[in-house]
Amino acid sequence: MAILGTLLKRGIRLRESLEQEYSSPLELQKQELKKLLITASKTQMAEKYGFKAILSQFPKRGDDFYKAFSNNVPIYDYDKIYAEWWHKLQEGEGNVTWPKAIKYFALSSGTSGSASKYIPITKEMVKAIRRTGVRQILTLSKYDLPSKLFNKGILMLGGSTDLEFNGTYFAGDLSGITAGKLPIWFQRFYKPGQEIARNKNWGEKLEKIVENAPKWDIGIIVGVPAWLQILIEKIIERYELDTIHDIWPDLTIFVHGGVSFEPYKKGFEKLLAKPLIYLETYLASEGFLAFQALPDRSSMRLVLNNGIFYEFVPFNGRYFDEDSELRSGVQPLKIDEVEEGVDYAILISTCAGAWRYMIGDVIRFVSIAECEIVITGRTKHFLSLCGEHLSVDNMNKAVKMAEDEMNIHIREFTVLGVPHGTLFAHRWFIGTDDEVDRDQLCAVIDQNLKVLNDDYVTERKHALKEVSLEVLPSAVFYDWLREQGKEGGQHKFPRVLKGPRMEAWLEFLEKQ
Repeated sequence: MAILGTLLKRGIRLRESLEQEYSSPLELQKQELKKLLITASKTQMAEKYGFKAILSQFPKRGDDFYKAFSNNVPIYDYDKIYAEWWHKLQEGEGNVTWPKAIKYFALSSGTSGSASKYIPITKEMVKAIRRTGVRQILTLSKYDLPSKLFNKGILMLGGSTDLEFNGTYFAGDLSGITAGKLPIWFQRFYKPGQEIARNKNWGEKLEKIVENAPKWDIGIIVGVPAWLQILIEKIIERYELDTIHDIWPDLTIFVHGGVSFEPYKKGFEKLLAKPLIYLETYLASEGFLAFQALPDRSSMRLVLNNGIFYEFVPFNGRYFDEDSELRSGVQPLKIDEVEEGVDYAILISTCAGAWRYMIGDVIRFVSIAECEIVITGRTKHFLSLCGEHLSVDNMNKAVKMAEDEMNIHIREFTVLGVPHGTLFAHRWFIGTDDEVDRDQLCAVIDQNLKVLNDDYVTERKHALKEVSLEVLPSAVFYDWLREQGKEGGQHKFPRVLKGPRMEAWLEFLEKQ
């Protein structure tokens, strides 16, 4: 088992995983926050918000450490932390929110909020991402896998490793930054290789991968589902194959993240000769938060001891207004205060100098004892025009149910909330290349949502007066991403469009 053997020979052990498995989640998080505060204790932010005074509370029992932290340090979203602190980092200033100057920035996928977010990436964060990645690789020992798999290639479909440099810092996709810093021992497994990975033209990159596909023996693929499906379809078409296993017979594992895989699964599996093992990851531009740790689970284990301190805000009307903005004066919860089955927006403080930063994702604990979570959506991607409280999780499940019922494959979709006279309406746009009755599909999805969401049922009788649906070729969704400069890599089509991005989408459709 070349990969596992190499990791173990190089002294990478299960210590961190065992530590999390047998330690108190709160104690792990307390120690993680302490490390972060100590490391950043000489920064501008530490001076303004009294990190040393906060640290003085850690020897005490109880919640004093957290009370000091949450009372002294404000909650940030991207716009607020950028305006106050991170703009200094882009100007080359050091010791702002983290020691020294920041040389790398990850450009977020821009599925909500600002179109181009520059997220600082430190050497400590790169190491943390690598350590968590190793922990996930080591979980493969829990599967009944053939030894030969661990000698196969790993195809990682991500952003360009040829980063933009303006004389002060480098910027690009997180996948491009981390792929450019892969350890030497990993190079023998890594595909498409550094030369192809540097290519900034997404179309050319895909063509190069297709061209080289017969030369590689791939066992594991890693990437965003939509783009990997497009790539595999291109390979099958080029070489006139029945399935991708005709060219990569030992392809066994698909590591994915960023969006729910459920809407893609039906179409993806048509490209296979045998089932794959699907491993979900929660790797955001801000850090590697969680990964699927055990077979046959759809949940992921939150990583509590690797450079991230978490806080949780119940995602409901008490804590958030109708525009999904955090209300003033709310008190988040620590890891020991959360409950199963409740949706929470996450705040993170990280080894890249994010502090009490609202990442924008909404999660739900399915097991408190094991810190297992599922992602249920984005704070900005919930639709609640009139109290329907429709989550991305609801939407994904409704679409999957419709696929199964109508025997179709839906590759992409997005939903708009719009006025309808003095009341409201939802406009669905469905991307499929199958023949489908639009009105029937609309009725099926509408009915599925009524089954999944009680609030939706209520509002469909009152303020949510209309649900309409338009069927589009799936290529239209990817053409729009290309026009927006969001093609490939980590970029995903937003499940809900609001504001300027909604207007841009509607204007784009008018030109089609």
